[in-house]
Amino acid sequence: MVLTGRGMRATDFDLQFFAEERTEPATPRKRQKVRSEGKVCKSTDLTAAVEILAGLIGLLMLGPYVAGGLVVYLQRTILFLGDKSFFQEGWLYQPEFSAVRTYFSSWLPLGLIIAVIVIAITIYQVGWGITMEPFVPNLGKMNPISGMKKIISMRSLVELLKGLLKASLFGIVLYVAMRDKLPLALSAMHFPMERGAVVLWDMLWDLSMRMALMLLVIGILDYFYQKWDFEKSIKMSKQEIKEEFKQTEGDPQIKSKIRQKQREMAKNRMMSSVPKADVIVTNPTFIAVALVYKREVQQAPQVVAKGEGFIARKIREVGMANGVPIVEDRQLARAIYGSVEVGEEIPVELYEGVAKLLSMVYKLNEKKGKAPK
Repeated sequence: MVLTGRGMRATDFDLQFFAEERTEPATPRKRQKVRSEGKVCKSTDLTAAVEILAGLIGLLMLGPYVAGGLVVYLQRTILFLGDKSFFQEGWLYQPEFSAVRTYFSSWLPLGLIIAVIVIAITIYQVGWGITMEPFVPNLGKMNPISGMKKIISMRSLVELLKGLLKASLFGIVLYVAMRDKLPLALSAMHFPMERGAVVLWDMLWDLSMRMALMLLVIGILDYFYQKWDFEKSIKMSKQEIKEEFKQTEGDPQIKSKIRQKQREMAKNRMMSSVPKADVIVTNPTFIAVALVYKREVQQAPQVVAKGEGFIARKIREVGMANGVPIVEDRQLARAIYGSVEVGEEIPVELYEGVAKLLSMVYKLNEKKGKAPK
């Protein structure tokens, strides 16, 4: 298309460009496909923040229990060092067994809490599903040119900026947290052990919670960004949606041709049944219905062909060519045409009218010396 005008130079617009532009949300089939390939919306920052918070909260809940187990382990280890079995063969068995038992009894519950929460936040982000597609070898990923494109891509730039932002925020939080408490931390070195440990623990806990909350805020923002970026990456063009529709529903043109072919085949089968009919009822030109009645196998007369306009004319022509009686009965023709499909028997309410018609046809055939069909 070329647009021209005063003060405007001729410009060519390629309409195919707009058709290929990805502006449409992804269809359910496209989402399922990218999911099977392992491409999902996930924020590693949010997962890491939740993991750290879960560890801190779990440590707060199980802290006394874990600390008690460690104290018991240290006591047993110190006592074992002065025991005579320390100098005997197999002396390493007892401290090893004690260390393993202390780990499983003290730290394993905390690890299970963290694992369950991390699994829950991961399922929340990506849903439930297992695919091995990402593990299938792909030689295209080893192409150095495509690798360089990923390094220089906009996504890598965003990740770099995120890393710099996190490092800056970490520095600010650490500075603010330690600015007022650094003198207290230095003086805690001169406190009794129990009191100094409590002071240092409080400072470490406060710093850890600030860091974790900061990571959580960054993780939530990153999750929304990853979701936006993911939705943008799987958008489709109008042409892609059309192609997908053709693959799933079939090409409309092909389906139309198939339906047309089916109608032609049905019409041919219907016309092949007209010569076997006992009578053709018309109204007289627009509608034609062919009936057959075999007393031995049928409970009621059956419609073997019907049509209007051109089809009605063809039914009459085929009937005349094969000597099928053609009777004009406007009311009966309309009633049968509107209420009975091809292959069906006539309903009870039409028995009387059709019976009179067939009786008349049979008497006419007897006069002509024809036996009933």
